[in-house]
Amino acid sequence: MLIVQKFGGSSLASIHHIQGVAKKIREGLEDGQQLVIVVSAMGDTTDDLVEKAYAVTAQPTPRELDALLATGEMQSAALLAMCLESEGIRAQSFTGAQAGLATTADYGRARILHIDPTPLRHALEHGTTPVVTGFQGVAPDHSIATLGRGGSDLTAIALAGALDADRCEIYSDVAGVFTADPRIIPSAVPLRTLSFDEMMELASQGAQVLQTQAVAYAKSHDVVIHARSTFSDSGGTIISNRTPGVKPAVTAVAINRHIAKVGLVGVPDAPGVAALLFSRLSQRGINVDLVFQALSHDHLNDIAFTVEDKDAAAAEEVARACLPDVNGRDVVVDRSVAKVSAVGSGMLGRPGVAAGVFQALAGAGINIQMIGTSEVKISCIVARDKAEHALRRIHQAFLLDEGQAVIED
Repeated sequence: MLIVQKFGGSSLASIHHIQGVAKKIREGLEDGQQLVIVVSAMGDTTDDLVEKAYAVTAQPTPRELDALLATGEMQSAALLAMCLESEGIRAQSFTGAQAGLATTADYGRARILHIDPTPLRHALEHGTTPVVTGFQGVAPDHSIATLGRGGSDLTAIALAGALDADRCEIYSDVAGVFTADPRIIPSAVPLRTLSFDEMMELASQGAQVLQTQAVAYAKSHDVVIHARSTFSDSGGTIISNRTPGVKPAVTAVAINRHIAKVGLVGVPDAPGVAALLFSRLSQRGINVDLVFQALSHDHLNDIAFTVEDKDAAAAEEVARACLPDVNGRDVVVDRSVAKVSAVGSGMLGRPGVAAGVFQALAGAGINIQMIGTSEVKISCIVARDKAEHALRRIHQAFLLDEGQAVIED
């Protein structure tokens, strides 16, 4: 059985932690598994490197910033390979380039173009356990390019797909995926299975267990993911397309505090206004999440949308630049909002789920500012200082804290 195992920064935070990971790898090898290991940077190394870069210059060039940040994973890979070798296990560290991972040159957010797994296959055939740096690949001009935060998940899943591995195990400091963040809701329970669609929605709505892109890649390449804890033997969560036939209406809830709401006020109710605004946002590389348009008096509309809070200033700039072109009145920005989401593939074709979410918030006296839906999620924008309370009320409404989620309407 060939398994790709990824260990996150908390699993490798110290030499003692690295020795513990080496012991876990040894156990897998002794069970007859073939393993390819993918590592993140140790602990807070990436944050420390970012801080050093900005201590040198207020505007580090993207290429050099990626070259710097990639050293964190190189350090982890080399140390873990040394640790394995010291215990008599043949191991070799690989950078993303050495592992055959080719990317675009979009520094800080590169996309994987293709993978040549030949070097890793060659190592496995010769009894060597590859230890691969996550988060990075090589651009067409041979520069190092990183895949963005959480990119080690993507590295591991992409390698599992390229190697046709039996599964990809993602190890972190949490025992899989829970019905909610247990730091906010201690009564949250672990989920044994999730569909790719559910996990993608949870990741995109604020759950931090897996990177959204990584789950999307796993779905497109049918890579089974097993999210587990490095520090316990609990079962974890299996993420795949092979989930039980009967699903609860809501599987889990998530919260995202890192958003802002931007509103274009008093624009004409005419074709082309939204097209102009959102095309300009796209040109600036600003990703828009929820959109709401309200018809006001005198054939004028208000258009509101949400973006990541780091993009709020740029989004406001774009919206204000559009004002004279669309004869709008004003632009308003609200950074005191958050998004709470209920996710579950069981809500598809089942009436009453949205009503249950809205009733839960109404009962708590929480006002809903915007609503977004898909086949497997219902999201509400609420005041940020009410968001955790909103999350708890939805969690309770669907009995998630009792481990017996609502299945019928």
